[in-house]
Amino acid sequence: MTVRIDATDRKILAELQRDAGQSLDEIARQVGSSKTPVWNRIRKLREAGVIGQQTVVLDAEALGFEACFFVLIRTSEHEAEWQQSFLKALHDRPEVQEAHRLAGDIDYILKVRVQNARAYDKFYQALISEVRVHNVTALLSMEEIKSTTMLPLEG
Repeated sequence: MTVRIDATDRKILAELQRDAGQSLDEIARQVGSSKTPVWNRIRKLREAGVIGQQTVVLDAEALGFEACFFVLIRTSEHEAEWQQSFLKALHDRPEVQEAHRLAGDIDYILKVRVQNARAYDKFYQALISEVRVHNVTALLSMEEIKSTTMLPLEG
């Protein structure tokens, strides 16, 4: 289902990105509308798949997940069976927050969040015991400078 997104929809989406927990009344006030039309627009955007899963953002460090690694993977395997095993291994590991298949010299990049270097090594050992990879490079993030899920809707 394709949906037309106008300026009011964009304002609603921007508000939801900013704080999805705010009341419908507050969103309506922020976008200069009333509650019922805003609710109808939100429902329409959900049905169209523009709005996906709603969740909360947790503070990883406050919960003891102090290490964030970016893992660069090169593989010489490109068969469907290997790829299926690799994708299953990634989906089965909650430490993997993001995984991307890339163009260029690196085949995949993973964002892995763990408690510490020892926990990363445990993750790494489990991964390479399950699927063959040609080369793995792990880069430890020293400082998170910016992290957002917000899209630049206005501007």
